Amino acid sequence: MKKTTLVLADEEENVLDELRKNFNDENFEVIATTTSGEELISLIRTRKPDIVIMDIVLKGMDGFKVLESVAGEKSKIIVQSALSMDGFINKAINLGAKYYCIKPFDVGTLKDRVHDVLGADNTNTKVFFNAKSPNHIEEKITNIFITVGIPAHIKGYQFLREAIKLAIANPEIINSITKKLYPTIAEKYDTSASKVERAIRHAIEVAWNRGKIENINNLFGIKVYSSNEKPTNGEFIALVADKMLIEGA
Repeated sequence: MKKTTLVLADEEENVLDELRKNFNDENFEVIATTTSGEELISLIRTRKPDIVIMDIVLKGMDGFKVLESVAGEKSKIIVQSALSMDGFINKAINLGAKYYCIKPFDVGTLKDRVHDVLGADNTNTKVFFNAKSPNHIEEKITNIFITVGIPAHIKGYQFLREAIKLAIANPEIINSITKKLYPTIAEKYDTSASKVERAIRHAIEVAWNRGKIENINNLFGIKVYSSNEKPTNGEFIALVADKMLIEGA
């Protein structure tokens, strides 16, 4: 019996390892894995897998761009992501995803969804939630970063994420950004405080250079900045942390 072929795409190598381990069996064959959105497009077009399981957050190019680029290909795409906002789910659905699964996922349930997709002739898209709840703060920060245009593959993404979590846990740390916040992150990632500062600065500049100022202002509900003015690292970290604290993060 011919095995169902799969291509897997996720920014996290450990997620790919778990999926590969569980899907390589008598029914399924994982023919390729990738962390890159651009490479995923190439794999779908050249390898033509039966099923693609992909995250929205990928290196270089997000999953929405991938979905747009492979519209019309025969591979059936299942999105599995920690992003659970209705806007993200609806966008993936409208771009052709067959299922949208919320991380953390149960592999057994994911296999059931693959069988459902393979046996379905219709194009109805469904969302299923695992019994475990995804990390609320991590998810909200990821949602914000996608909205404002901070790409996941740059170093400042992780450093900025950590800075916001520290500011939520201890709002006073924002007043000691050079003496406490940067050194705390630097210690965790085995780097220097100056490199942390520069990487966070770069992440914020990337968002502004992408011209998503309207998204940023809509996110915070007020006109915070114009395209000609960028917040300092501390201002941006405090802005996001305050928003999340107000919303009960």
